[in-house]
Parts: sequence; C-alpha cells; structure tokens
Amino acid sequence: MVTIGIVGAGLRGRLFAEALQGQPDVEVVGFAEPSPKVADDARDATGLPVTASHTELLEAHNPDAVIVATPDFAHREIAVDVADAGKHLLIEKPVATTLDDAEAIAAAVHRANVRCLVGFENRWNPHVVQAKAAMATLGEPITASATLSNSYFVPTTMLSWAAKSSPAWFLMPHTVDLILWLTGTKPVSVSAVGSRGVLAKRGIDTWDVVHALITLDDGSTASLSSAWTLPDAGDGIVDFRFQVVGTEGSVTADLSHQGLTVVSDKLRSAWPVGGRIGRSQVGPAVWMVQDFAAGLVDGGDLGPDIDHGVLVTRTICAIEDAITTGRAVSC
Repeated sequence: MVTIGIVGAGLRGRLFAEALQGQPDVEVVGFAEPSPKVADDARDATGLPVTASHTELLEAHNPDAVIVATPDFAHREIAVDVADAGKHLLIEKPVATTLDDAEAIAAAVHRANVRCLVGFENRWNPHVVQAKAAMATLGEPITASATLSNSYFVPTTMLSWAAKSSPAWFLMPHTVDLILWLTGTKPVSVSAVGSRGVLAKRGIDTWDVVHALITLDDGSTASLSSAWTLPDAGDGIVDFRFQVVGTEGSVTADLSHQGLTVVSDKLRSAWPVGGRIGRSQVGPAVWMVQDFAAGLVDGGDLGPDIDHGVLVTRTICAIEDAITTGRAVSC
C-alpha cells in the first residue's frame, strides 16, 4: 500500500484526491491546508482529515509520497521539507518561479534520492500522445509553434494570486514542455517580448501577453504565445493550439474545444476529455496523478522528472530576462 498526502486543498488538490479514490494499493491519508475555509470545504467534500501545515501532515500521517498542489510561487519550502523527510513527490508545474527555488528543490530530491514527477499533465492528453507518436513519421523538426491563452476569468476570478504569476509562469511551462517533449530537443536561447497595463488597470500588475522565440539545440526554432486577456464573452476560457513542422510532414492540433463547441448565455464550453464520465473522473490531470501513484506501487516510470522541471523553469526565467533586456538570453 502506498500512502499519499496532498498539500493544498483547493480545486487541484481535491481533484487529485478524488482521482486516487479506488486506485489499487493507494490511500490518500489527508490534506494540508492553511486556509480554514478551504480546509473545511475539503473536509466536507472528501471526508479526509486536514492539517494546517505540511509539517503537521508529515508528522500526523507519515505518508510515502506527497503531492504539492499549492500556488506556483509557494513550492520551495514544502518540496524541500518533503524530500528531506524521504518522501516521494508530485509537484505541480512549474517546479518554482525562480531558478534558485527550483535548484534548491532539485538538490533536495537528489540528496534524499526520492522519486519526483513534475506535473506537466499534457503528456497524458490523448491528442498530445498521438502527436508524439506521429513525430516518428515527420522527419527532422524544422519549426514548432504553440499558443496557450486564457480569458480574463483566470487572472481576475479563478486565481487569487495572479499578481504573483503571469501568462509566462502559469501557461508557458505547458507549452515549453510540450515542444521539448515532442521534438526531443533542448532550448539554447530565447528572445521574447511582452505587453502589460490592461490587467494592471484591473488591479493585477502582471504581463498581459508574452511572446517567445526559442532556438533549440538541433537548430530548429519554436514560437510560443500566451495571454491572459481573451474576452470572457468567448465560448471558453482556454485557447490551446500547437503545430510541429518537420522535413517530411507536420502535426497540428487545436485543443481549445476538442471537437465540441457550445455557445450559450448560461454555459461555457468544457473539454469533453475532462470532468466526469459515468462514475469516473477523466482528463489529463486525473490520468497523470493515477499514473504517478501506479508508478510508486510498481516501481515503473513516473514521467517528467525534477531535472526536466528545472530546465523548464530556467527557460521561463530566460524568457522573462529577454523581455526585460530586449536581447536574446541563453538558457
């Protein structure tokens, strides 16, 4: 039996807890959550015990592994303490929002020799998995592109901590990982531009839009765009598209609606590959955490590890530096 604790009892933490219910040889032992209201809501929804801190969770339940589902900027102390306690980790992407924090987490993971999965959930997205399989037929990569943006709803309503994040930190870890995984390359340098001011007028002082051009180690290039300023009047809160062009073909995907669009004054489009089908939760995040738990049980591969997570954080840091300096920055 593998026991798992979850730090962060918000939407993601509760999703992970539900996804692990009924998994063979897996038990979620409880949450850690400092917000009394969020803790009460999680306790009522799941019936699981909730402690006020990750240290109390470790002391009270001594789990084999811990899922870190806190805001992006709040991973370091938790992940380092959990690794130092000899527990395996699933850390939500990005590993951290500074390179110093990411490297400190990686050092703790390696020092303790624990296993760590970084939550780049699109590796469990059926569309992306099929695109990865198709890469073998496309020849050598020439160029790639990805757009992942949100409507105003995400920074203004969904995230209470949007001012401590940005489209680069909240969205681009997904697309950086996507391009690196599909092409099997690593970033060499980045150039980037961004704009801000629109969200600032709404009280959220962060980037509105970020565009990045990445040079990869095989000489190919990738362009990434992310914004937090799509209109809420649209038919969904996510715009997600990507393409890879190779010497012998290309693969293109539009994940914004997954083939289903609903337009109504009372309903936003939801992804068909997500939510609940019958008695089961489905979707990339669900399959990712279930695979993580199964990998701990059987000792198999977990997926993108801490070193890859640090590489993605390093790339996003380089994108921020490139916007500030107006020059290409090495990764």
